[in-house]
Amino acid sequence: MSHGQNLRDLLEPLGVYRWEGTFQWGELQSQGAALDGVEAELESIQREMNLATAQAEGLDGVLALLGLEREEGALAEDLRQTAAALLRIGGDSFTLAAMNDTIRGCGLPARVEETGDPLKVKVVFPETAGIPAGFSAVQDRIEEILPCHLQVEYQFGEEA
Repeated sequence: MSHGQNLRDLLEPLGVYRWEGTFQWGELQSQGAALDGVEAELESIQREMNLATAQAEGLDGVLALLGLEREEGALAEDLRQTAAALLRIGGDSFTLAAMNDTIRGCGLPARVEETGDPLKVKVVFPETAGIPAGFSAVQDRIEEILPCHLQVEYQFGEEA
């Protein structure tokens, strides 16, 4: 039901207005159409201001704040998950569990493992044989997540 009809329904019980043959109904329809436009704009704003539902400019804004861009063909749901995972990074996010949680949250099929060296970690892609196509973009994303002082070693497939 339009806002114009809602206005008419609210005013009709008063019995003061004549709807047939006057401009009053046209005026209410016009005002109702303006309210319909406001409602549509508010729905868009509400959708875009929430990361869980953002699809267009809201999602692009969050990605820009994180220094990311929308990749060609990337699904909005995947981008929302990536942004949410990156927004969870805080002062205590550099434990092994937190780094793995963030990498999984970004949809990357990898896990971080400690090595004997405290300044070196190994990123393992257990389901991947060989270096996958587009690995440089994945590598950039991983290295944005991990602390910058760590040296990163990559391994593809499980070690025998």
